[in-house]
Amino acid sequence: MIISQQKPLDELLDSLKDYKKIFLVGCGECATTCKSGGQPELEKLKAALEIAGKTILGMCLPGAPCLAPQIKTELAKNIKVLRDCEAVLVLACGLGVQSIKENNRFNQPVIPANNTIFGAVMDAQGNFHEKCSMCSECVLALTAGICPVTLCPKGLLNGPCGGMNKGKCEVDNEKDCAWVLIYKELEKSNNLDKIRQIHKERDYQKALRPHKLIMR
Repeated sequence: MIISQQKPLDELLDSLKDYKKIFLVGCGECATTCKSGGQPELEKLKAALEIAGKTILGMCLPGAPCLAPQIKTELAKNIKVLRDCEAVLVLACGLGVQSIKENNRFNQPVIPANNTIFGAVMDAQGNFHEKCSMCSECVLALTAGICPVTLCPKGLLNGPCGGMNKGKCEVDNEKDCAWVLIYKELEKSNNLDKIRQIHKERDYQKALRPHKLIMR
């Protein structure tokens, strides 16, 4: 899940200062779940913008605006009002913003209402935790499903640094050292031999941006 947070209203108004007629687009998946771009957030932002003197011509809530077929369908349903709007304000992650820009035939400015924060998993209490850095070279099979690239502030691949103290991280002594967590998990499953394997240094060529995956 991609976690996003809505920008402050004054920042949005600054981005919209040259536009009066606005169309809003939310996200029915990630941004709805983390309460940055679902129906309640669309309605609340619509009211705030109208108080600030903006005219909201319409809004839509595609399931996943980052998927071209879904956003194309929603934009087609709203083609009449889109033709008249001056800017599209998107309550979604950066992927959604760029997808809408690429699929909006009228080429108005597409402006992000949210900041994209991180990729996360959600726990049973509804809290979000960053677990994966999408580094293109997954080591979870050797680290008991715990990612040292993400959970270790230094991204160390071969055990803890010298600053680890009593199982806590040198950078943040309130947090458990990622490699201590990995050790404990491997110990539970009698797989401590894996911690002795030396990981090669990361191949940063694999992490070059932008990525693409061709589906044939």
